[in-house]
Amino acid sequence: MQMVKNPLRSPVLRIVFLGMAFLLAGCSGTGGSPNTNHPIILQVVDAGGYTAQVKPMLDAYQKAHPDKVSKVVYPARIQAPQLPGKLKAEENAGNIQDTLIITGYDAVASTIQQGLVEQLTPAHNDKFPNLDANYLPAAKAYNDLAQGYGLVFTYTPSGPVFEYNPAKVSNPPTTIEELQAWIKAHPHQFLYARPSNSGPGRTMLMGLPYLLGDKDPKDPIHGWDKTWSFLKDAGSAIDAYPTRTGDTMKALSTGEASIIASTLGWDINPRYLQQVPAGDKTFVLKDTTFVADAAFMMMPKGLDQARQNVMLDVMAWMLRPDQQAYNYDSGYFYPGPAVKNVPISLAPASSQQVMQQYGRPEYDTLIKNIKIELPLKTDQLVAAFQKWDSDIGSGKYQTS
Repeated sequence: MQMVKNPLRSPVLRIVFLGMAFLLAGCSGTGGSPNTNHPIILQVVDAGGYTAQVKPMLDAYQKAHPDKVSKVVYPARIQAPQLPGKLKAEENAGNIQDTLIITGYDAVASTIQQGLVEQLTPAHNDKFPNLDANYLPAAKAYNDLAQGYGLVFTYTPSGPVFEYNPAKVSNPPTTIEELQAWIKAHPHQFLYARPSNSGPGRTMLMGLPYLLGDKDPKDPIHGWDKTWSFLKDAGSAIDAYPTRTGDTMKALSTGEASIIASTLGWDINPRYLQQVPAGDKTFVLKDTTFVADAAFMMMPKGLDQARQNVMLDVMAWMLRPDQQAYNYDSGYFYPGPAVKNVPISLAPASSQQVMQQYGRPEYDTLIKNIKIELPLKTDQLVAAFQKWDSDIGSGKYQTS
């Protein structure tokens, strides 16, 4: 019987096998990621439209740490409901490509529920010292909703505010009762977009229960009798509801509407972009409660240790005051910073110029003086959308 030689007894083959082992070790890790001695590719999944705000922060990080990040990749934006499926597909395939998630609270809730993201705190509290103390109070309250699985990186008190054409509205309403009377007296001149598709529409919807003194502003089904009555009454003067906020801005600019639902950011940014006249104005009703909005950063489950380490470092970087100043951007999420002590003077010159030309000094006073509440919990918000769709907007959607 012929003996089979052990291939590893051959010096040449032994070198080949050792070389292959080192090569495989260097390529190990979920998704074919590099080892700890090489910079990673940072891939951002944007499920909400926040790339413009985070890109300067990530560019600055890469420039400061080329040993940690070789390239930042921005695939096409996805909608929040698509995020869980995308993460689950990568995890099931054992090929995690996305390393940083940026999204609103709706996708935070769904990804936590399905176990698709890593818990950041308290597991990694050492990476985020004094986190709670550094957050603005309302941003900190918002951050608590994520149970440590996401961290707020940008924040706005949002609204509701109402935007109008001063050439057509010489004496804007000052109370919710005056607004209701104005809408009835000026048919087809008040407009807001479908709440499930529109930040201003959603913010107005959640703000009305506070303005109207409803029984329970957090319970749209059993506590919003006055709100639903107001919306039905207003609906009698609205021909069709746009499905995009931008369409309400267009209606305001062309004179098809005289007053529209807006937010702090949706007032500033479209005027900067010249989508509405720079001279258009806003008003805030007496007894307004602002309903805040925020965006989170999260880390997918399944990243190798090397990429986890870098992503934790990136997140800590994004919460630094000098990086938070990029959140002023062009006013879209005004003010934008989620942490304390980030004045506009820290923002890039381009952002400062936008604020000087299109900002409203009274907004900072309003933010200090108006009570700020968190939005509805996800299940309650979905219930509110469904009731609005069936009772208010049914058959009246604008399709073009």
